[in-house]
Amino acid sequence: MSLVPARTDRLLLANAIMGQFLTGVATRIFIVSLPTLAVALNTDIIAISWALIVYQLAGISLSVVFGRLGDIHGRYTIYGLGFAIMTVSFVLCGLAPNAFLLIVFRLVQGLGAAMIASATRVLAMESMPEHAQGRANGYMTMGFHSGLLIGPPLGGLVIDLLDWRWIFFLMVPMGVLGVVLTVLRARKPRATATAPAGRAPSIDYLGAALLIALTVMLTLLLDRRSVEALGSERAAVMALVFAGTLVGFLAHERRTVSPVVNLALFKIRMFTFSVLSLLLIATTISVMSFLMPFYIQDVLHFSPSFMGLIFLAAPVFTVGLAAVSGRLTDRVGPRIPASFGVLATMAAFAIGLLLRVDSHWILPTLMMVLLGVGSGFFNTPNQAAIIGSVPREYRGFATGMVQTIFGISALLGISLGGVLLTLAFRYYSGVADATPSPANPRAFVASMNLAYLACLLLMVVALFPSFLRGGTKIEAAASPS
Repeated sequence: MSLVPARTDRLLLANAIMGQFLTGVATRIFIVSLPTLAVALNTDIIAISWALIVYQLAGISLSVVFGRLGDIHGRYTIYGLGFAIMTVSFVLCGLAPNAFLLIVFRLVQGLGAAMIASATRVLAMESMPEHAQGRANGYMTMGFHSGLLIGPPLGGLVIDLLDWRWIFFLMVPMGVLGVVLTVLRARKPRATATAPAGRAPSIDYLGAALLIALTVMLTLLLDRRSVEALGSERAAVMALVFAGTLVGFLAHERRTVSPVVNLALFKIRMFTFSVLSLLLIATTISVMSFLMPFYIQDVLHFSPSFMGLIFLAAPVFTVGLAAVSGRLTDRVGPRIPASFGVLATMAAFAIGLLLRVDSHWILPTLMMVLLGVGSGFFNTPNQAAIIGSVPREYRGFATGMVQTIFGISALLGISLGGVLLTLAFRYYSGVADATPSPANPRAFVASMNLAYLACLLLMVVALFPSFLRGGTKIEAAASPS
């Protein structure tokens, strides 16, 4: 019996898109409110930034675990519970009387977001006919990036017209809609991808706990604010603990019968090379996203609102091209569209090498356009390849892996961008202990150019696994022994 419908399950697809859209909006609408929240809750920007860190922590550390739990026990219950938790957390965040409780409630919100993110893409793939993985993931890319597109201007408008609390209250109807869609769909019979016949696999509780500990430690080590809070000595100790835990985790996963991370999956060429491509590209994009605002606002001296318009170019093109890329993936496989996306992103970094202290605004805008084109063509086929190439009973794990890699890459990109900028700035400024600052625009821009050159070289490396992933249509691998 087929595990996928002969026709598109529109209600299930709409529910999956709603999950992507909600998490996209929730991610970006909060970021623009950070300065306002710091003032309103009588704290500083470093303290309030922990409300952002704990949300990221939950998403990075729990997505794979929830994805695997969904594979074993059914992902729809976890998906619906994620909507419910996020909805309640929106209310609690809006009512938070102080920064500490806001941080706690944002951790709860991240828990719900991880539950949703662990299932959205695989539910979309289950809602559509066989060999429509590209289109399904195209819709997911459109949903998430539409949320990223709408979040910042919506957040700014709400804060200006109402109050910061309403950026959370405004999200409640979206969460309720997600719960309603989940309940409506749960009443209908649904074919699902389950494990092979026989006794259900047991849950690898120790492996899950070790994986959560590893991702939490890695997130804290990659986040500059966390390292500053820990101090250099504690950070060094944590790095050693991380290394020891990683060795123990890998040894455990090799021995256990039902591992949370089945290492045999990395023998699947399309899966492994697609994961590597995503890690490299997401990291370099994070470097650009981190450095570009300082250049546009502090070097070129454009207003924040004009900078916001420049940054809109990327998600607009990503949303517009995601469906096209999805259809192309279903026709020719993931290699051609994904590799074209890598090349478009490389072109964006190549333009970054030409930026100067007096460049026209059209150059950073063109970089954002190419970044959007690259993401539109890369994300859809690459994520379809990651999820569609593994055995069906591991698709939740693969979906969680996508979310975890995105989160780790974002932090890795910020750390890499900071290190490259600092080292280059000290060289160009001639001051051994200088801190990068647009106050010395020529040294800052030269340092940024060097950082973009390093990213361009990483993109060249990313092009190889993108080509080597295989050019055939996406097929689910046989279950690992």
